Amino acid sequence: MSTKVTEVTSEIVTPILEELHLELVDVEFKKEGPNWFLRIFIDSEKGVDLEDCGQVSEKLSEKLDELDPIPQAYFLEVSSPGAERPLKKEKDLQKAVGKNVYISTYEPIDGEKAFEGKLVSFNGETLEVEVKIKTRKKVYSIPYEKVANARLAIIF
Repeated sequence: MSTKVTEVTSEIVTPILEELHLELVDVEFKKEGPNWFLRIFIDSEKGVDLEDCGQVSEKLSEKLDELDPIPQAYFLEVSSPGAERPLKKEKDLQKAVGKNVYISTYEPIDGEKAFEGKLVSFNGETLEVEVKIKTRKKVYSIPYEKVANARLAIIF
């Protein structure tokens, strides 16, 4: 159910975002307690502000009311993905080269399933992540198909 809702919502919101020169980062449809939440995460090269979120929310809300693709009641939230934004697409990973990332994998690579460090490169098939271990650095080669989750990371 939630996969269908996120797919339909993505199709509906994409033309709205293109018109406003914004990009879709992610769509979530989750139940939290007794309530359902439809969350749309947007971004752009210049970032997004409250006005951008309000415009998208208003236009999307009209379309969702008109098409009525979601049978149950839900709360619509439109926001920026934040400083630790998810890296969902290959394009997102390309843009993240040189930045700090957090990567988790489906299975261990060199005995590890979580990597936090600098994304050194991404060629479409393999991510090279430089991880600092105490006083030394180690570069891990992670096959893209083994990546479970990827996001930007703030490392202190």
